[in-house]
Amino acid sequence: MDSRITELEIKLNLSEDHLEQLNRTVFHQQQQIDLLQAQVRELYQMMQPVAPDEPRSLRDEIPPHY
Repeated sequence: MDSRITELEIKLNLSEDHLEQLNRTVFHQQQQIDLLQAQVRELYQMMQPVAPDEPRSLRDEIPPHY
């Protein structure tokens, strides 16, 4: 009976360690997602024309390497 309890305690400790590691991973991934969302918002705002009725030139659409 003691060996069975010891085995269960070991499994419980391993499960708790894995759960803590997963929690840290999810936390770091959420930080990355938040950062990426902020960057996308900033890029979206940069892509918006200053004046919505302003005509756009096709020269603005040419990539810089041309």
